Amino acid sequence: MKVKLFAAAVLSVALGHTAAADDKKTIAENVAASKDHTILLALVKEAGLAETLGGKGPFTVFGPTDEAFKKLPKELVEKVKGDKELLKKVLMLHVIPGKAVMAADVKGLDGKEVNGFKIDTKDGVKIGPAKVTTADIKASNGVIHVIDTVLVPGK
Repeated sequence: MKVKLFAAAVLSVALGHTAAADDKKTIAENVAASKDHTILLALVKEAGLAETLGGKGPFTVFGPTDEAFKKLPKELVEKVKGDKELLKKVLMLHVIPGKAVMAADVKGLDGKEVNGFKIDTKDGVKIGPAKVTTADIKASNGVIHVIDTVLVPGK
């Protein structure tokens, strides 16, 4: 199974971390309502991807929290924020378009690479360096899995 990640998903995952997530709302609406994903929301808007996350889907989004973004080197954040195409590329690493992949489905991906990041299900679920801290946050257009680390190309 070949899985490709899409940039828009990054934004949507962010909102699922709190109990306020609502499966009748889109990923974008849920992220906008999350107090833990304000940085993700701002970056998604800056990249022009907010409308995509509010679209039909389905999407699987791995959404980093504000704390995950704060772990990044300041120079890297400034570089990415100053380059809209690079920002889109980084955000796209957090999305799987065309399917809502639930946590139970990820077990079958153990050891496979998704957009350059290895999936590891031996001790919880990890995509590259990022651990899923909250899984299966359902939205009307997909699912969000909250992660503790931002996925960065080449890491």
